[in-house]
Amino acid sequence: MDQLLAEYLPILVFLAIAAGLSCVLVAASALIAKQRPDPDKGSAYECGFPALGDARAKFDVRYYLVAILFIIFDLEVAFLFPWAVSLGAIGLFGFWSMMLFLAILTVGFVYEWRKGALEWD
Repeated sequence: MDQLLAEYLPILVFLAIAAGLSCVLVAASALIAKQRPDPDKGSAYECGFPALGDARAKFDVRYYLVAILFIIFDLEVAFLFPWAVSLGAIGLFGFWSMMLFLAILTVGFVYEWRKGALEWD
């Protein structure tokens, strides 16, 4: 048990130093920097005019479908890199498993495409 704690000691020291340094830097910023914001600091800066309406506006469902598609294909790429690196070690079973995975993703993509989820009217 002592060896296990000794292995985690560097991590705990690192976390303590990071937390302490963060607190010191935030406190130093609050003490040293002037805290008098002018009206320009609170003005709209992204689009140049004040926001209109409620910030909790409803989005079209197609926005979420495209977001889900992005996540699916992003995860696909995340799976493809380690698969490609270890392809020599995993053999034919690993190859055909990935082909099945890609086929399922392709079927889902074609389904969404045919349903018109990617069309922006």
